[in-house]
Amino acid sequence: MKTVVWDVDDVLNNLMGEWFRRSWLAAHPECRLDYAKITANPPHEILGTTKDEYLQSLDHFRMNEFASLKPVPVFMDWFQAKGHLAHHVALTAVPLFAAPVSGGWVFSNFGNWIRSFNVVPSFRSGADLPFTSETKAEFLCHFGKVDVLIDDNSEVIESVRRLGIHAIQVPRPWNGLKGSEIDVLHELEEVLFS
Repeated sequence: MKTVVWDVDDVLNNLMGEWFRRSWLAAHPECRLDYAKITANPPHEILGTTKDEYLQSLDHFRMNEFASLKPVPVFMDWFQAKGHLAHHVALTAVPLFAAPVSGGWVFSNFGNWIRSFNVVPSFRSGADLPFTSETKAEFLCHFGKVDVLIDDNSEVIESVRRLGIHAIQVPRPWNGLKGSEIDVLHELEEVLFS
């Protein structure tokens, strides 16, 4: 059975979109941007703010609203129909203090299929963490057998492909890809069933 590694934020859920609509726009009613115009991640320059202010807002949303996020319906439907056909692993880059919230969300929504939750801590000023893998690619080098990674981040996709792992990128406004989650699942099935 093949192993699929799933990013969590903006893949299994729509964190950026929900944060933007429910938190950023609520606090900044003068903002006239649409989610589709968030063509960078992190989007602080597009939003006309500092990276620290953006991260503080996102982290506040994570800690207070994350549990209410709904899974991306197309992916949830796929797991319900075909999730049993592969091993599934979650690999996310969040600040370490938010990992319990993220892990709880994964197991609450995808725990029937995803049984391994892993974190590459994303940097936050003031956090003093012991050395671990700094990137998802480094983590996967040590993790073991991985057949497919699904992520929205172009840098992660390219670094994992250099390891010889099949990487599928989920289209999001900041990565400029056309297509849909359905296209991602078609490619995933080609890999799983080849």
